Amino acid sequence: MDLKLYDELNTLSKHGHIKIELPDYIINNLNETFELRAYQKESIGYFIHHFSEEQKQKPYEVLFNMATGSGKTLVMAADILYLYEHGYRNFIFFVNSTNIIEKTKQNFLNSYSSKYLFAKKIIFNDQEIKIKKVNSFETSNKVDIHILFITIQGLHVTLNFPKENSITFEDFKDKKIVLLSDEAHHINAMTKNTLTNEEKLEKKSWEMTVNKIFNANSDNLLLEFTATIDLDHPAINAKYNDKIIYYYDLKQFRVDGFSKEVKVLQSDVAPMQRALQSLLISQNRRKVAEKNHLLIKPVILMKSKTIAESEKFEKEFHNKIKNLKIGDLEKIKKKSRSNVLQNAFNYFDSNNISFANLIIEIKEDFGEDKCISVNSKNDSENKQILVNTLEDKSNAIRIIFVVDKLNEGWDVLNLFDIVRLYDTRDVQHGKPGKKTIAEAQLIGRGARYCPFEIRD
Repeated sequence: MDLKLYDELNTLSKHGHIKIELPDYIINNLNETFELRAYQKESIGYFIHHFSEEQKQKPYEVLFNMATGSGKTLVMAADILYLYEHGYRNFIFFVNSTNIIEKTKQNFLNSYSSKYLFAKKIIFNDQEIKIKKVNSFETSNKVDIHILFITIQGLHVTLNFPKENSITFEDFKDKKIVLLSDEAHHINAMTKNTLTNEEKLEKKSWEMTVNKIFNANSDNLLLEFTATIDLDHPAINAKYNDKIIYYYDLKQFRVDGFSKEVKVLQSDVAPMQRALQSLLISQNRRKVAEKNHLLIKPVILMKSKTIAESEKFEKEFHNKIKNLKIGDLEKIKKKSRSNVLQNAFNYFDSNNISFANLIIEIKEDFGEDKCISVNSKNDSENKQILVNTLEDKSNAIRIIFVVDKLNEGWDVLNLFDIVRLYDTRDVQHGKPGKKTIAEAQLIGRGARYCPFEIRD
């Protein structure tokens, strides 16, 4: 794997030529709740050093290749503050998924959100500035930060079929723009030599549209962020070997102690039995947390292969919970082989929690009002906010039914269990297929560390 730029910066850093101590205007204007970790500071420091070089290539493009859950959006927020100080006011945040758009709006715009990334008041040179959501940059001023949030598909349609009060390609000729590409692996369709039919369609829109904006002004910037990029593909490796400004993989993320331990529990029982096993394990987690005076609500994700299968299983699940009987739990206990499940039953026994009481709790904690399905392209904004605020005390959701909608751009700390409701494997020519890669991405979501303190 060729990481020319990152390796160069790493060498400079090791010899003390890059300052990792960040400017006060970045630290003071980020939400103090989210203390920057060492690797995040390092990634921002690398960017500041490289961007400040006189001989940098114009227009300027770099990629942050960082593990799922490592806080790429916080790094993005810090980069926005740095670029504001250096004269940039107009930003386009684009991504492949509407769900990620709504999540990022909460992170950047809603100061009442638990995941808002900036300080309550953003101050530069004793002047308060605002972060404004815009549809175009026609009325942008010289004081505030203006962000256009849009899907890559929407960006293509808006620019190629312009409407009143929307952006056009002409807007980019006299304004310097920062393009912020999240889940950036989606814009590389044109880089590959051989394309699927789906990628041929993407070629006409995604990468071509982004490149046209990017090259409209020599002062434009393209900052890409992704955990997943196919650097084994020769064309993509060649494109990015001098553009990856920071590399931080899941292995290092785990070694540094920022992820949960991932365990795979294999079960040869039917999907409904798997689901019931996960409920018992999850309820055990909750009870252990409560016993230690911790407000942790463990969440389960039920993953199906198709939307039709997901909808069918959800109906069957709700019916099963309504009619759950002591015999169902006795059957699971009798056939349990995993240590995790046996530990749950041992905990229930040692704390005098009868199956009768456990069933009452399960019917309450996992009822229909505590479950949510995220499979439709037209999911409401409220539903998208619900799945991105699962840690909030007011959020009662315990189970999510899903196929592929949450593989990317989903911020959740209290997802502890993922139940795979199918047995097939996606392998093509000895290599993992798209479905397997998506499953790995989803596991990365669940691996995010859920912090708690049991002593001062």
